[in-house]
Amino acid sequence: MSKLPVIKDRELVKFLEFMGFGVTRTKGSHVRLRSEDGRVTTVPVHGNRDIPKGLLRKIIREDLEISLEEFLVLYSRYKGR
Repeated sequence: MSKLPVIKDRELVKFLEFMGFGVTRTKGSHVRLRSEDGRVTTVPVHGNRDIPKGLLRKIIREDLEISLEEFLVLYSRYKGR
């Protein structure tokens, strides 16, 4: 299994926007994003900190509904643009 990259909270929001998610609302320090097909996720934004590995894994598997390998391919495309 490949290692998860260390991603800052604001960078994750930008990556999700790159994937087609749009910010639907911000409440306090949490940003809620929704895709056109109805997938929803919430990202905590606390002063540009790293997203914990467990939370990132949960967002990938349950909210984005993609595999870790698919995520790594998409993330490498995002970083390489």
